Amino acid sequence: MPYNLQEELAKLGADYRTADEPFEAYVVEDGRLITGQNPGSAKAVGEAVVRQLAAV
Repeated sequence: MPYNLQEELAKLGADYRTADEPFEAYVVEDGRLITGQNPGSAKAVGEAVVRQLAAV
């Protein structure tokens, strides 16, 4: 890669977060935006989506 995406996002002011351990489930919710770091986060992302939908 000609650049490091994490570093470039940080330069642009992004709030870039990662799990403490590689492949650990990690989900971030910012309002209705829900992101998961890796495939191990799929269940937690699904649960977050269900919570958001139930709140509507």
